[in-house]
Amino acid sequence: MGGLETLFWVMVLLGVMILIHELGHYWAALACGVKVEAFSIGFGPRLFGVRRGETDFRVSLIPFGGYVRMTGELPGDEKSSDPRSFQAKPRWQRVIVVFAGPLMNILLAIGLVTGIFTQRFPKIVKSVNPVITRIQPGSAAAAAGLEAGDRIVQVDDLRNPSWQDVWTKEVLNGGHPLRIVAERNGKPGNYEVTPQLDAKEGVGVAGWYGEPDVEIRDVTTGRAAASAGLEAGDLLISIQGVPISSPDKGQDLISKSHGSPIDLIFLRDGRIQKISVTPVNNADTENQWRIGVTLGYHATQIEQLPLQQAFVESIRTNEQNATLIFQVLGSIVEHRISAKTLEGPIGIAKRSKEAAHEGFISFFWLMAIVSLNLAIFNLLPIPILDGGVLVLLFIEMIIRRDMSVQVKETVFKLGFVFLMMIVVFVLYNDISKMLSNG
Repeated sequence: MGGLETLFWVMVLLGVMILIHELGHYWAALACGVKVEAFSIGFGPRLFGVRRGETDFRVSLIPFGGYVRMTGELPGDEKSSDPRSFQAKPRWQRVIVVFAGPLMNILLAIGLVTGIFTQRFPKIVKSVNPVITRIQPGSAAAAAGLEAGDRIVQVDDLRNPSWQDVWTKEVLNGGHPLRIVAERNGKPGNYEVTPQLDAKEGVGVAGWYGEPDVEIRDVTTGRAAASAGLEAGDLLISIQGVPISSPDKGQDLISKSHGSPIDLIFLRDGRIQKISVTPVNNADTENQWRIGVTLGYHATQIEQLPLQQAFVESIRTNEQNATLIFQVLGSIVEHRISAKTLEGPIGIAKRSKEAAHEGFISFFWLMAIVSLNLAIFNLLPIPILDGGVLVLLFIEMIIRRDMSVQVKETVFKLGFVFLMMIVVFVLYNDISKMLSNG
């Protein structure tokens, strides 16, 4: 049953993104006067569909992907002389048709994040430099001389970083030194930390730990949390040994207890503490087990932004996410992190199920992230992908003539082989992670 649920959520996640991507190509093709013969969700043999005008809208056997087949789309196609064929159109129109797919995925990411921010926008209400609460013995941070209680005020050229900034620098620089400025008892000191490349996860690990991101905002008097001694301001580290990365994750783990006692580890006044709490069923909503706390992000407050402001913040957030994606790709090329960090459909399926359990906001956030990743991946200059087609079109614009059919066919064949190697590699990564965790 769990496998069917996972399959359902990943098909919803990927299905929406594939549909939006292919609609971009479809609408642009029609706008440029290109005849569209097929619009398919999935690859392989046709399962079912309906014909509308000149186009066969179909669902095909292999669900992970899709395509829009246009008349005369491939080099050397016998229909390329048709005035409504893709190859017969001016190159600038072909650029529009090709770029429209990734553009729609970018717009989807912006739209989803805009919608999320109209409901829940984590506004930073106080800026606090990250404080190290624990150093792992034998780690890179320990070797550098850092200690618990040190406050990180600079990482390389980035001043006043957040823990997110520190984490990003750490994971993307395995085996490469980071220049750290940290305050100890009010006095700054310079340190050089070289994160160790984790053999399992393939990312840099420094071995420092800091304040959690999720705090208890409010404790209801007379409920289980208050009786156990929890207080507003406590920073939640884990529930039943599971690290808490978001308020939704914390509430989901509490709800899944079904009334069994749960162990909470939290941070108060710089000291890590542990208590056991027994959730109680909410009388108003069936199977909503709670302990009487309101969770929120540390140093932030949740707001509902007006649509225009939410849109602006969405643009900024997606720009940051896109920058991070390119940083990850750059770190892989420079061997600062391992290529095993890449995830394929199995990894995405697992994450989609987890996000769905955390709530629709978490699921839509994951969809926005994956949609942006899909857009950027499609724009990479790999033949057979949209980015590779765009590169060939730009080259032809510069030389003002078409490249030979033989050259194009060779390039596309090499691109297909390279793409299949990537697919096999990410599937191998997914299966390896699944077996190592299982």
